[in-house]
Amino acid sequence: MRKIKIVITLGLVTLFLTGCALTLPVGATGNPVGSKVGTSSGTAYWGILAFDADASIRTAAANGGITKISTVDLKTSNILNIIITYECIVTGS
Repeated sequence: MRKIKIVITLGLVTLFLTGCALTLPVGATGNPVGSKVGTSSGTAYWGILAFDADASIRTAAANGGITKISTVDLKTSNILNIIITYECIVTGS
């Protein structure tokens, strides 16, 4: 019985200490893929509180000096579903 409790406890601790990152394509245009890459990011706490968060396509393009957007990707990372980071990645020329 003691071994079962230890295994369950370790399983729960592992579950709560894991993080996840996922990058998904959001959009693409007919423009040729350029060599410039721009990013913008923002962090939310508990999914509702965000301070100085700007993960917009416009900001990412401006940060990379991009005038013609080719692709847009969104990367989402979370830690215990408490701290969630969004990063917009734009490529173009």
